[in-house]
Amino acid sequence: MILVKTQRDLLLGPLQSVSGIVEKRHTLPILSNVLLEKKGDKLTFLATDIEIQITTSTEVPGGDGDSAVTVGARKLQDILRSLPESSEITLNLEDKRLQVRAGKSRFSLQTLPAEDFPRMAISDSDSRKVTVTQKQFRHLLGQTQFSMAAQDVRYYLNGLLLLVEGSELRAVATDGHRLAYASMSLGENVSLPRQELILPRKTVLELNRLLADNEDPVQIEMAFNQIRFQFGSISLVSKLIDGKFPDYERVIPSTLKNLVPLNRTALLQSMVRAAILTNEKFRGVRMVLTPGSLKIMAANAEHEEAQEEIEVDYSGDSIDVGFNVGYLLDVLNNASSEIVEWGFNDANSSALLTIPGNERFKYVVMPMRI
Repeated sequence: MILVKTQRDLLLGPLQSVSGIVEKRHTLPILSNVLLEKKGDKLTFLATDIEIQITTSTEVPGGDGDSAVTVGARKLQDILRSLPESSEITLNLEDKRLQVRAGKSRFSLQTLPAEDFPRMAISDSDSRKVTVTQKQFRHLLGQTQFSMAAQDVRYYLNGLLLLVEGSELRAVATDGHRLAYASMSLGENVSLPRQELILPRKTVLELNRLLADNEDPVQIEMAFNQIRFQFGSISLVSKLIDGKFPDYERVIPSTLKNLVPLNRTALLQSMVRAAILTNEKFRGVRMVLTPGSLKIMAANAEHEEAQEEIEVDYSGDSIDVGFNVGYLLDVLNNASSEIVEWGFNDANSSALLTIPGNERFKYVVMPMRI
């Protein structure tokens, strides 16, 4: 039976939206598949890895009635991607196989029963809903996500804290060596009780991939152990990390003796050049600040050295301090302002990077010995 007959892009776009979470190798073979479900003129695509579920749909008139099947997500995506853009694609179900036809191309793919495909139960418990623009939320994630841990034994660090309180939505991420904090207003008429949620790392990265840089809304529905994001035709449901996130307010320095305004682009370019000769394992750079001058120095095990110097508008205390250059490049690449402020007390305490006039962003980084 013909499942659908439509243009390539009407299938490829939705498939790419959901297949990002599909693992290549999985203990359950069916989790490498995507569920295709045809009801009337609506074709729904669903993928899950048990922790996250993404659903989207598209209108495809025609076909031989309602049906559902699961097929290898990556294989189908690769086939559709390799076909010409203007191709008309026919998906045909024959003897438990999915036939993909386009022009003179034919592909026969193995399927698994749709009824065996695991779906995440959507929580019906008390939930709170907030709506922001996709651009705002993507920016909030972009300012913080780079500080998430990747494979820390402290599992609660392998994610991002979302905190709702009053009319504010905050995002915080830390890997124990640096911390990024950003916040945004939910509007004057919003007043919500405090709620903390830890999003898994994979969920955050997937949201960053899927969210558009526009003013369209994203509805965030927060439950006790689950969160749902709905935007455009996409619905993303994710389990939450069960744990206690560190008290970020204690990490952010409350008093700073010295503040240095720095040109972000000049500092970024100098850091990129100095990073070429850092030790591959530790990636440390020395920052030597004196009145009017900031020197950035790097060296490696082959006794190679790099030195950059930037003129700065500064007349305070001198400091000679080391940092992981990767941690500084992350924040400089993701900050939107042309001026950043470096605040510090001494060479042994945390540094604070901020944007002048913007209290909604803070980045704390620990020094390192070089």
